[in-house]
Amino acid sequence: MRPRLAYVAALLALACDTGGGSGGAVARDSLTQRQRDSILAQSSIPGAAGVGAAMRAADSTSARIQATDTIAP
Repeated sequence: MRPRLAYVAALLALACDTGGGSGGAVARDSLTQRQRDSILAQSSIPGAAGVGAAMRAADSTSARIQATDTIAP
């Protein structure tokens, strides 16, 4: 019984191969990570508001860093 289970598991692993080599076609998502996070933040999923808050905090930090890196003429 165990050899058959191992054989089935090996077949499933091969079937789930993503084909990351040059021979396989890779399906690409058309949305960026930021767009996916924005959609998630606007949803009613529990914890989605935390995603929006984290995005706002990251934007604020990036803006502060960019402002301090800018040299006034």
